[in-house]
Amino acid sequence: MKEVVLIDGVRTPFGKFGGSLSEFDPYDLSAIVMKEIVERNGIDKNTVDEIFWGVGDTSQCKDVYTPVVARQGLLKAGFPPETVSLNLDTACCSSMTALQLAFRAIKAGEIDTAITGGVNVFSKVPYVVRGLRFRGKKLGHIQLEDPLFELGYKDYNPVAVDTGEVALEYGVTREQQDLWAYRSHQRYGKAWKAGKFKREIMVLEVPIVDERGRLRGKRELNIDEQYRPDTSYETLSKLPTIYGSPTVTAGNAPGLNDGAAALLVMNKEKAEEMGLKWIAEVVDVVRVADKPRYLARVPAFAILKILDRNQIKLDDVRRIEINEAFAAQPLVSTKLIVKKHYNSNDRKLEEIRDKTNVNGGAIAIGHPNPASGARITMTLAYELNRIGGGLGIASICGGLAQGDAALLKV
Repeated sequence: MKEVVLIDGVRTPFGKFGGSLSEFDPYDLSAIVMKEIVERNGIDKNTVDEIFWGVGDTSQCKDVYTPVVARQGLLKAGFPPETVSLNLDTACCSSMTALQLAFRAIKAGEIDTAITGGVNVFSKVPYVVRGLRFRGKKLGHIQLEDPLFELGYKDYNPVAVDTGEVALEYGVTREQQDLWAYRSHQRYGKAWKAGKFKREIMVLEVPIVDERGRLRGKRELNIDEQYRPDTSYETLSKLPTIYGSPTVTAGNAPGLNDGAAALLVMNKEKAEEMGLKWIAEVVDVVRVADKPRYLARVPAFAILKILDRNQIKLDDVRRIEINEAFAAQPLVSTKLIVKKHYNSNDRKLEEIRDKTNVNGGAIAIGHPNPASGARITMTLAYELNRIGGGLGIASICGGLAQGDAALLKV
């Protein structure tokens, strides 16, 4: 079996809802990071065998029906039209699932080089009118539906409700979630000021548009817009809960964010042949699933699976990234993995949490869902390089309790 290496990772700054990236089309954002990841590493676009691309909501595309985002993105980026691509949707897990598919293909010797990643532009999600095609209205009001309101699934609870209830089930309080959210902003601010995101975040030229939608110029964006430097625990603790959740607020969850992220992965022998350096070895990528309401705990199960499968002790892992779909996710998941490995040792729990999301997480950075798996993977790889190497795990949950994890070695 071939060895797989992560050559590089890059992403756009993540925009806030209706913010600087709201005028970008998903095809264009995809093309921007696809092009950047090869050009800054001196890779000929003909070298890329396949592109695996996460997309979570195609209604935001100008071609709502079968938009083939990966295909349109690679063509806009100037890749040869013969380049094979795949769009996939495992909700927030999408770009990590994309990494797993590339990992498998390279391990099996089917391909040598792949780009993986994902894109989301929540700001472009349209309102929906249902039932008009065969039941046209002759008289009366037409009702518009907002797909983003009470974000979740029609046959299930809003995800914020399930997450809040499961958090309490595992003894994670509203106070702990607000403190974690505050920590996320504090750690991100320190990391950004220290220049830790300079390689990860590409500087993006964004349009300046007035209130009438007219273009008034352009400016450079080099920081994630979700970040709030003036956030305090006191402010977070006063926010109301949302959608009937017992603990989740707009402050201890990320926003509806826009952005794209890309990873360049290769067969290690091919990378050596081309004289390329890599930022990490991809040791393994796994997937799990659970009962639909247990979104908050699936990152733990994914982490436990990858530890067991590779016969690694939790103490040997130097850094962990758990996507902050809500503050409850890292809090519940770290509690579960410590219970499994150390029988609920409070000292160990604090130790594990201290090396989790050390540069902040999605609450401060943003969560453009299908791009986040790639984002936490590159964040982990860069951080492992900064601390001199070692093992790290990135894990993420996705809609209706899917979960993915990647094990990296530097």
